[in-house]
Amino acid sequence: MYNLKGRVAVVSGASSGLGRQMARAFAKQGADLVILARRMERLEELAKELEKEKVKVLPIKCDVTSTEDINSAATKAEKEFGKVDILLNCAGSSKDAGVLDMKDEEWDFTIDTDLTSVFKMTRAFGNIMKKHKYGRIINIASMYGLVGNDEIPTIAYHSSKGGVVNFTRAAAAELAKYNITVNAICPGYFYTELTTPVLDTERFQEFAKVHVPMQRYGKEGELNAGAIFLASDEASYVTGVILPIDGGYTCV
Repeated sequence: MYNLKGRVAVVSGASSGLGRQMARAFAKQGADLVILARRMERLEELAKELEKEKVKVLPIKCDVTSTEDINSAATKAEKEFGKVDILLNCAGSSKDAGVLDMKDEEWDFTIDTDLTSVFKMTRAFGNIMKKHKYGRIINIASMYGLVGNDEIPTIAYHSSKGGVVNFTRAAAAELAKYNITVNAICPGYFYTELTTPVLDTERFQEFAKVHVPMQRYGKEGELNAGAIFLASDEASYVTGVILPIDGGYTCV
């Protein structure tokens, strides 16, 4: 089960963090990969690593806030592989501030990067999937898209990830007739370049022990099983699902 050999997976935000982890996981399952990010040197380094799994890897420099970059990446991916089977929308960033203090440009940056990019990526690569009547789209949202929090003021991030959650449901309903499933994963606290400065503080570690039933952060690899399941042929009747992988944070 869950063999992805012969499938082509596109991973955005693949130069670091969860996107890099997802690319590694999908290569181990046999998927050929199109990896996207702004930092080409990191993509080329990752491509060499992934090719050791005997899969094909196409690195493409792409800013997911740019419609032109995304459409160009979709054209290159289709030209190289002839199809796209799986799309993992992992790219994201955030400017943190509370609702009373956030500046317009901070709000716009976060919404563009975390929500509008998911729409643009889904539009571009979903149209390739439509031609072949097959697709698996997996959006990386956040448990903060399901709940608020009183520890870190980050109103735009909550809003963008909440948007991704309901975008997932709406897209799932629209695209089901093309045999394209659309699901979202809502990670809890995982180490990435963006989160490490906060997660490493003593204050936040104590906060997590109180609010996360498993009393720890997520470990590298603990998102992989959920993503691989949702990308598999076996998950053909699973669509519009919002899957928290958060150590129980959203169940209490």
